[in-house]
Amino acid sequence: MIAGIIGATGYVGAELVRLLCGHPEVNDLALSSTSFEGQLLSDVYPNFLGRVGTKLLKAEDLIGESDVVFAALPNGMAEPFAERCMDKGIPFIDMSADFRFDDDEESYKAWYGKPYTNRDLHKNSVYGLCELNRGKIQEKARPSGLLSAIDGGKPEALIVGNPGCYPTCASLAAYPALVKGLVGEGTIIIDAASGVTGGGRELLRAYHFPECNDSLTAYKVGAHRHTPEISRNFRKMESPEKNRDGAKEYPAQMENERPIIFTPHLAPMNRGILATLYIGLAQKYQISRHDGASPRPPTKEIETLEDDIRTLYTQFYQNEQFVRVLPKGLYATTGRVRLSNYCDISTHIDQSGRTLIVTAAIDNMIKGAAGQAVQNMNIIFGFHENSGLEYIPALF
Repeated sequence: MIAGIIGATGYVGAELVRLLCGHPEVNDLALSSTSFEGQLLSDVYPNFLGRVGTKLLKAEDLIGESDVVFAALPNGMAEPFAERCMDKGIPFIDMSADFRFDDDEESYKAWYGKPYTNRDLHKNSVYGLCELNRGKIQEKARPSGLLSAIDGGKPEALIVGNPGCYPTCASLAAYPALVKGLVGEGTIIIDAASGVTGGGRELLRAYHFPECNDSLTAYKVGAHRHTPEISRNFRKMESPEKNRDGAKEYPAQMENERPIIFTPHLAPMNRGILATLYIGLAQKYQISRHDGASPRPPTKEIETLEDDIRTLYTQFYQNEQFVRVLPKGLYATTGRVRLSNYCDISTHIDQSGRTLIVTAAIDNMIKGAAGQAVQNMNIIFGFHENSGLEYIPALF
């Protein structure tokens, strides 16, 4: 098959090229770039010399040549390309925020400042957090149990809104706790740090080496655009467990939406996200301590609760090949997921016995973007889900 990438010269587009070059079911690539049209991709990224000799086309020409189209464009630009793909019966996987809110135009407009131009497109879209919506993606791609592409079958045209990087990391960290009822009332706090590639390839002062090197800073505090996406995921996850994996439709609204505080940080590294979530436990899971107000080391009772929750997380994700719940004594770290599609998770209980602390790490360019897009393509076409994604993380 031929995979098309609109916006192939951005960081996410280039990562898609790199991953798809190693995909066993992808014969060829069709690539486009407005800024570098007519040039070779290796003119922009010399690491592709000798591997990718494709000229960069107009996006319109690319769509006619492709069996699946990825769009790695800025927010607000995907709808016209999605419409053309739907007309031609081609699956469309969008890396921007344009299709992450399904038909919730109000939220999209509030955070991205633009209404939908074609509301009908969003009725054909599905949110592409694979571990949450795998069933819905499969159902839309193969409503009658069609054969996979390996067997000669062709999927239905659909639109996948690939998740944001922060929402992917935070949502996978919270998913088991929300589904299994571990979470009490109150706010979930998310502190997360991302590598500089999360800001894209455009030259901005904040990502200039002297500005960001050897420095850690919070940004867009209380106002980051990924906040409503995380909140939306949490709302879905707090539905009954039978709704897991898209088996049922989730309620559009809950009476008491889970409050969250999300604070992103820019870390002086190229890639990776580390998220730390503070989740107040439901009353029945809390450990009551009567040894005074001052902090004390965790008790055996707290350590047992921590072990039980780690086991719960491990069992919840036991069939998810890209989510690794770490054994006791290991902490999630960006270095152990670099260049991979893994999400590593470690679970902990604070010394008070009342708060679950979850740390999660992903590569923001892979599981947080290009890798998850390839995972979505694999689900749509019925390929093995790890096809093209079997890289062992590069530790150094």
